[in-house]
Amino acid sequence: MEERNDVSLMRLLSEESACSTVSSDTYEYYQTEIFDQLPSIQATRPEQNRSEEQLEHGNLSRGPRDKASTVPLRNLAVCIQAKRDARERRKMQISNIGFWESWRRSQTSSRKRVWAQMGGAIASLLPWQHTLHAIEGRFGVGVKAYFVFLRYLIFLNVLYCALILGFILGPTIFYGRGSNSELLRFGGNDSVLDFILGSGYLDRSPVFYSFYTRGSLDLFCLNTPLLYLAGIFAILFLSVMMVVRRTIVGYKHTWMLGRRHRMNVSYKIFCGWDFTIQYHAAAKLKGSFIRNDIKLFLEEQNFSMREAKRTLKQWAHLYLLRVTLNLLVLSLLGGAFYLIHFATVKSQSTVATNDPLVKLLLQYLPPITITFINLFLPHVFRKISSFEDYSFTMQVNATLVRSIFLKLASLGIYLYFVIIGPPVGPNSPPKCRENQFGREMYKLCIFNFLITFCNTFFLNYPRKLLRKKYPSSFLARLLGKQHFLIPFNVLDLVYAQTVSWVGVYYCPLLPLIGTITLIVTLYIKKFMVLHCCEAEQRMFRASSSSVLFYFMLLLGLLMATVTLGFDLYNFTSKDSFSCGPFGEGRTVFNVTEECVLSLPSPAQSTLRYLASEAFAIPLILAEIIILTSYVSRGRANQKAIERLKDMLVMSSSDKRFLVKEHTTMVRRQRNPHQARSARIEENVPLNRHKDPPPRN
Repeated sequence: MEERNDVSLMRLLSEESACSTVSSDTYEYYQTEIFDQLPSIQATRPEQNRSEEQLEHGNLSRGPRDKASTVPLRNLAVCIQAKRDARERRKMQISNIGFWESWRRSQTSSRKRVWAQMGGAIASLLPWQHTLHAIEGRFGVGVKAYFVFLRYLIFLNVLYCALILGFILGPTIFYGRGSNSELLRFGGNDSVLDFILGSGYLDRSPVFYSFYTRGSLDLFCLNTPLLYLAGIFAILFLSVMMVVRRTIVGYKHTWMLGRRHRMNVSYKIFCGWDFTIQYHAAAKLKGSFIRNDIKLFLEEQNFSMREAKRTLKQWAHLYLLRVTLNLLVLSLLGGAFYLIHFATVKSQSTVATNDPLVKLLLQYLPPITITFINLFLPHVFRKISSFEDYSFTMQVNATLVRSIFLKLASLGIYLYFVIIGPPVGPNSPPKCRENQFGREMYKLCIFNFLITFCNTFFLNYPRKLLRKKYPSSFLARLLGKQHFLIPFNVLDLVYAQTVSWVGVYYCPLLPLIGTITLIVTLYIKKFMVLHCCEAEQRMFRASSSSVLFYFMLLLGLLMATVTLGFDLYNFTSKDSFSCGPFGEGRTVFNVTEECVLSLPSPAQSTLRYLASEAFAIPLILAEIIILTSYVSRGRANQKAIERLKDMLVMSSSDKRFLVKEHTTMVRRQRNPHQARSARIEENVPLNRHKDPPPRN
């Protein structure tokens, strides 16, 4: 009698397909010779076996099935001996085909090899590729995702610099500035302190808004103000397109492979290894990662069980505790916002002092306040979330949400008070408010970089030396191990890039400053990771996917766009001294109106219709139609995927049933008595056969 093995045919069920009719079926598996001859099994066999059979039968196909013969040997997913056999078979094939076909195949292989080598060479030319590979080999893909995100921001700012050079700085230098513009010279009351405060010489330089006055390029639709607007809008539009694309692509990848599909613990064990690890210590660390991930999974399961057993009294106490802690969080946020308001008012108040240090401290009081609030409160939020009795994943998410709100809201509060500004007296000298706003963004960018530098070399590195030389000291044990917290470091990058987006209109060279600071930050963080930090023992689930990073970056871009629109409306509506390309009574609106009036009548009518409220109705209808079509297509694809999954399960079951039927028929022809006894023991369901099985 043959041995029987039970095989469970089931597929992973997503949340959307919980009502599928075919979720899991159990079928009996029989080792038979005919099973290996099924078409599905033949399709999964290695190509070299099929080629070997074709050579034996003298059938050399030249159609689409012979595409593997042109694939380079290094790209075949087979062992070395199989590659040697494939090379010998290819030599035999060359002797049986014509000269032209042999030459065509060799050229195809050479061309693919050259393209592969060129792709590898281009990939090796990417900046910091070796650095990222070294970090990935020692710390895995989690920490590498931060550095990939940082490199992406560097490339983005380099692209911004090219746009500013082409639209703003280049035409201003080539065509010159206005006749009333003063010469750019360093002297008089200028000092080195101006490069930190953004005043004096730097205030008159191309760094800020007032430098770009209207020069000899003075046509209706081609002048300095319009080029200035075109450059800024090109930066914002390109940012929206690139960041939204990255976010959507990452979200689709996360949706397909994320937590929407329930995965077994065995998949975490057998499919969780990182094959890019190069060091023995990193391999041990990765093993601890997998172990901690399983412990985290079991901890969440235990948390779900404890949550299901809670009584009504326990839920009431828990909700009361959470409400109290959330009120504490709101109180901390309110206190932080009031502190930012106080620092902004104190910095804007005129204090007569000749001490440069006091002047520097007053000028940098808001950036100092915002930076220290953003450094201190996220760790307080992290500690508060541990008392709310959430799961570990929920604790991380709650801390991230509060930290994102803190950073963006603190920056928004500061920008609001800067835009409103103190009232200008009638006897006060005229000031360029655009330059003042750009100067505040410049100071935020510079101080954020200084904090990153000081935090690494004056705090983290001495802490590492203390732990290395005196590991048993009380201070070393009190400070503990240093960990590279990926979410908080990514929030710092999002904050810096948001400041750059907000200030690019009033400080056009801020992307250039941001590029330099980000490059130096990359080397600083590299030093910090490799020499000061140890890997986190509890894994951050979103570390392998950067979709969360780009989503936070998208929030910062949205805030920058809203702030810029409010700034343009506020500065244009005020009767204040204006400078730069929109000086002498010009505004964003009347400059564009002059360009529109110079166009032909059909173009004017078209542009006015596009800017009117009447165009909003067909635009909204078109958006509704497009969104409806995409949603309908997504639902149809989802249903098709579920049907295909069910068809795969049913196809496999049908094949096994046919194999069993064929095996039974063969046995019945050979020995009818043994086949009948085997048929009785198989216990096949009645509806699978024409004749019911006999009873014992």
